[in-house]
Amino acid sequence: MSTGSIHPYWPRDLLIPTYVANNKSMSEILAFLFSISGVFLLFTWVLTGQTGTKRSPGTLRRLAVCWFAVCGFIHGVIEGWFSLYYDIIPGDQSFLSQLTPKEITVTAWLWGPFSFWAVYAFLTNKSYRFVLQLIISVGQLYGVVLYFFTEHRDGYAHSELGHPVYFWFYYVFMNVLWVVIPMVLIVDSWRHLTVSQLNFDNAMTAKTKKN
Repeated sequence: MSTGSIHPYWPRDLLIPTYVANNKSMSEILAFLFSISGVFLLFTWVLTGQTGTKRSPGTLRRLAVCWFAVCGFIHGVIEGWFSLYYDIIPGDQSFLSQLTPKEITVTAWLWGPFSFWAVYAFLTNKSYRFVLQLIISVGQLYGVVLYFFTEHRDGYAHSELGHPVYFWFYYVFMNVLWVVIPMVLIVDSWRHLTVSQLNFDNAMTAKTKKN
């Protein structure tokens, strides 16, 4: 009977003939992930403080823009790498392949570019910036809720329930961020768009009365 290489993924009887164990430790991989994310955060934080606008964005707004910068990196680079090289990742030793859970394409090619677009929109005060924020956040929330639901429906067959890395870190912690933060940003978008619409309606009413 043919068997695949021993791997740490679930289901345990899944055959991955080309699988090669990572030659980087988990600490090295996570250090790379958080270091690059930190660079994006720092760079974007500096940019948001030097926009040259009359009214500087507040701390929470700057953090939101930093969030989109990191999302652009994760969706566009890490998930983009997976969508392009998913068939060779199990045996590939490049850093991005090791960073990718060797176990994703709309999020990569849609939310990745959209996230960087949102960064640009906020840095340049584009009128559509909160529309972008709403679209991205709803898409992210929908994706992660669907992911949680399908995994629960399948009885967590694709992870070891309770595993400190693959379950609690990858599955729970890393995905809960895409529940909490998008929900906050959806409410934020709703508030800004509502105020904008209200101001427009009031302006149109005043104009009608003058006529």
